[in-house]
Amino acid sequence: MPVGVDLAGMDRSVKPGDDFDGHANGGWRKTAEIPPDRSSTGIFYQVFKKAEQRNADLIREAGKQAGDASARRIADYYAAYMNEAGIEKNGLKPLKPELAKIDAVKSTTDLARVLGEGLRADVDPVNATHFATEHLFGLFVAQGLEDPSHNVAYLLQGGLGMPDRDYYLATDKDMVGFRTKYEAYAAALLKLAGVAEAETKAKAILDLETKIAKAQASLVDSEDVHKANNPWPIAAFAKNAPGLDWTTYFKAAGLDGQTLVIAWQADAIRGLSALVASEPLQTWKDFLTFHAINHSAGLLPKAYADLSFEFYGHTLQGTPKQRDRWKRAVAATNNDLGDAVGQLYVKKYFPASSKAQVQQMVTNVLAAFDERVDTLDWMTAATKQKAKAKIATTKVGVGYPETWRDYASLEIRRDDALGNALRAETFEYRHQLAKLSQPVDRGEWWMTPQTVNAVNLPLQNALNFPAAILEAPFFDPKADAASNYGSIGAVIGHEISHGFDNTGAEFDAEGRLANWWTPEDEAHFKAAGQRLVEQYNAYEALPGLHLNGQQTLGENIADVAGLTIAYAAYHKSLGGKPAPVIDNLSGDERFFLAFAQSWRSKTRDAALRQQVVTDGHSPGRFRAQTVRNIDAWYDAFSPKAGEALYLEPKARVRIW
Repeated sequence: MPVGVDLAGMDRSVKPGDDFDGHANGGWRKTAEIPPDRSSTGIFYQVFKKAEQRNADLIREAGKQAGDASARRIADYYAAYMNEAGIEKNGLKPLKPELAKIDAVKSTTDLARVLGEGLRADVDPVNATHFATEHLFGLFVAQGLEDPSHNVAYLLQGGLGMPDRDYYLATDKDMVGFRTKYEAYAAALLKLAGVAEAETKAKAILDLETKIAKAQASLVDSEDVHKANNPWPIAAFAKNAPGLDWTTYFKAAGLDGQTLVIAWQADAIRGLSALVASEPLQTWKDFLTFHAINHSAGLLPKAYADLSFEFYGHTLQGTPKQRDRWKRAVAATNNDLGDAVGQLYVKKYFPASSKAQVQQMVTNVLAAFDERVDTLDWMTAATKQKAKAKIATTKVGVGYPETWRDYASLEIRRDDALGNALRAETFEYRHQLAKLSQPVDRGEWWMTPQTVNAVNLPLQNALNFPAAILEAPFFDPKADAASNYGSIGAVIGHEISHGFDNTGAEFDAEGRLANWWTPEDEAHFKAAGQRLVEQYNAYEALPGLHLNGQQTLGENIADVAGLTIAYAAYHKSLGGKPAPVIDNLSGDERFFLAFAQSWRSKTRDAALRQQVVTDGHSPGRFRAQTVRNIDAWYDAFSPKAGEALYLEPKARVRIW
């Protein structure tokens, strides 16, 4: 039986109590090299690389399936992306209609129309509240916060070409440097497109985006669901957020039939709307022109794609080399025809036996969570009853969705790579709009089967575990149970625990925003969370750059709770028998080592900075240190007082 732990990747000279990540992964880190076309490497990349190659093979095979319309669509999309000569020949032609519309703007009403027509859907469930794209606003469609029976439209802040408001507002030399390079990039891109006075316009665009950044809510505020619960009647937008011609905007966006729209970041929406009125029309036109080109640069001629990579890949993430074109083509095909490729993926690579085994693990982890709730001495019976109801009604999806998307109405042409991508965006937007008139689908998936990730959907009280993450070393059907529970079991526990983190705990069993806690229980929960905030605030990712414990709180709660529950589920799976000793490691040692190794990572400094500033997740090496809050880890590895990770029993954070 495979041990499921990489013994050679350990560094036993590092004491577990000083640095458990170094102990579990130090040997690997000494020799690991980040591929030149990546900003990081690690276990997630190892599993992603396997999925990427599989997807490439499936996509290339699709072209050989005569008479299969879905396979033909996949093959044509990929072929168009790979047709560099055709892309060079087309030049800016695919963007001409959009650029002409921007050029024709003569009034704030025209501007509102173009902005409304440019509204796009945000379908990233992990960062749904943080829509920091070049579109002025983003649309998210899901069930209502207080009415789980109806889908509603959520309007989110946007308008930035760099990853986050801090890139515009922070005063340290790195961020100041990024701003200088962003302005130079904008000027170079406009100049390449033949736009006059490119340098002057680039400066005005950066100035406008800096004002947008000042108006935006921070990531921490955006994560606060109570600050997001602003259902505005659609007719009230003109009064609540003056500046933008909302009637024209909503009509152009196809939202004029809605009675209300939830303003997720209300103050930001007010601020952005005011800027539409206060900033010169020409500056907005230049902003829109730049972003139209920037958004599509990867599918424009090579000179545009190279400029874009140099800024977004090399400057912002430290990646020396652009990914091979076939890799970019596979990623784009997966993005725009995700379910079509996903059907091929699960048919070939996800056997029913793996699905059944993972479903059993999920059942075991849910049962362990349920039992754990019974043992909580700080929680009252009333709150326990509500928590257990939520566990009982959690909808779990393993591998792939029950229903697949139909792309029959999406036009894909073999000679129009950029047109295909733009039509796919519009297709996705219309799909999201259509949900506003349909019943809520609690079984809806927000990730494709070939995605190496997993997600908790608090509004649906549902979990998605895509097939592609259910691979070794996260999950090996032949491996020892300790490593499977320490790795994929902790991922399962993590996603279940998101239903009970600082955001998930605000939602009841039906996905309704509702306080189901007694005041005493809520106070205890928040106090424990605050101790975790302080624990993570102390971690330093780069010299002078500390983690933001509040920003990462939800993920850190899910790590602590998920590991606790996975450990309980592992012991439950042993059925009362002792765990075997393998390679001189006890079952508990293998469990915790597998957990730490599943967060094995090595990241370029620029990309690490971006993650700390923009992401709700702590970097992998700090996630591996979650063990310091688990009593069983102390029993397994005997860390001593005075060692860096050691916490006195009363200082260990126990939330669930």
